[in-house]
Amino acid sequence: MRRADRLFQIAQYLRGRRLTTARQLADWLSVSERTIYRDIRDLSISGVPVEGEAGIGYRIKAGFDLQPLMFSPDEIDALVTGIRMVQAWGGPQLGASGMAALAKITLALPKEKRDFVEATPLFAPAFHVDPLHGRRLEAIRQAINHRRKLHMDYVDAQEQATRRTAWPLALYFWGGIWLLAAWCELRGDFRTFRLDRIREMAAGDGYPSQEGRRLPDFVRAMQQQNGRS
Repeated sequence: MRRADRLFQIAQYLRGRRLTTARQLADWLSVSERTIYRDIRDLSISGVPVEGEAGIGYRIKAGFDLQPLMFSPDEIDALVTGIRMVQAWGGPQLGASGMAALAKITLALPKEKRDFVEATPLFAPAFHVDPLHGRRLEAIRQAINHRRKLHMDYVDAQEQATRRTAWPLALYFWGGIWLLAAWCELRGDFRTFRLDRIREMAAGDGYPSQEGRRLPDFVRAMQQQNGRS
């Protein structure tokens, strides 16, 4: 990466986050922390309003704007491929939103780079995806956003059917399989549910943001479980 591109990338990271440490920037950009400190000093000298200090973190003062970054062919490939995967696996609303975002990105590109969007040879075909899958994923996504319980008829790996009431927390995509992370009222604990094993599903009443049953609690529980295995 050219130094000018790296400086621009640092500024973009600092604009998009509350605080970012030099260690994080160094890891993301594959350079040393010493390089990051030097780059941040040079950004400040050039007039970019960087706030913060070493060991604490940095940010750019609100309201500061930069000229848009020029996407490289690899970055265009990444964006188009990601949006095509969302179209195939993300449900109708996310798919439509992805296409709208891609249209905006394309319009922001100079004419000589717009052809890269259409020429990206990476695809995520959707012809083998059951449309019910996308509609169900969209319903779960809305339940997560609005914090509503899900009542589900669920069949596990042993073909045992149960009626579950879940507090949906997050959706995870694992190479063709979507998993729902949730607090399960029946088990009184966190559980993950495969969307393709949900037979029937309906949204119910709202659920509270309760200590010990939130998404960060789920993540910690999974980390502890993996640490024991």
